[in-house]
Amino acid sequence: MSFAKGPPHFEPLDWSKPIRKSRRKLPHWVQDGATYFITFRLADSLPREKLDELDRMQKRWERDHPPPCSEEDWQQFHRESMQRVDEWLDAGSGECWLRDGACASIVTRAMHHFDGQRYFLSSYCVMPNHVHLSVQPLAGFEPSDVLKSWKGFTAREINKHLKREGTVWEPESYDTIVRDVEHLWKVLRYIGRNPVKAGIPEGKWVRWVSPLWERAGFGFAKTGESKGG
Repeated sequence: MSFAKGPPHFEPLDWSKPIRKSRRKLPHWVQDGATYFITFRLADSLPREKLDELDRMQKRWERDHPPPCSEEDWQQFHRESMQRVDEWLDAGSGECWLRDGACASIVTRAMHHFDGQRYFLSSYCVMPNHVHLSVQPLAGFEPSDVLKSWKGFTAREINKHLKREGTVWEPESYDTIVRDVEHLWKVLRYIGRNPVKAGIPEGKWVRWVSPLWERAGFGFAKTGESKGG
């Protein structure tokens, strides 16, 4: 596998193909066959004051960028705001149920369950209050389909394990299509280094990368690696 082309089952953003664009609080681009970097988080992982700060950031940005505003501008703003969100998530707010090995295992088993049938799962890191991953949905599936399945099943199982009721996951996730091989390297580096960067002790996170990608030279650094699945 050529390093210029990337590892097996990697498809970067192709500007010559259709892109379906939508927006809730965050922008979402969907392109058939593409590889995505996704972050989804527990519902209590950002305290109210941080959510209010995000709201103020967006209002200031909208004031400074009056219409017409391109989708590319929105994407750039949300990439920058997600950098701030990642810092807050790494601070470990909320109940951090995924520190519990049983809860983390529920999530990793769910992600692996339809691997090769509905999507190609290439990497992930389960942190105490959020999950980073890279994935390529297969024909007939979109990122929203995959995430809905994972969140629905894992919410029921986590609640059962914790003997609780109520919301587990924040409904909306962050997703972006990986633009090229250089962007992919950055994604893998970010996912791989997240636990050390956040100062999370080993045993409180689970990290995994596809053996296909490792054999192609697209893996994590070996230090402190923990396997899941």
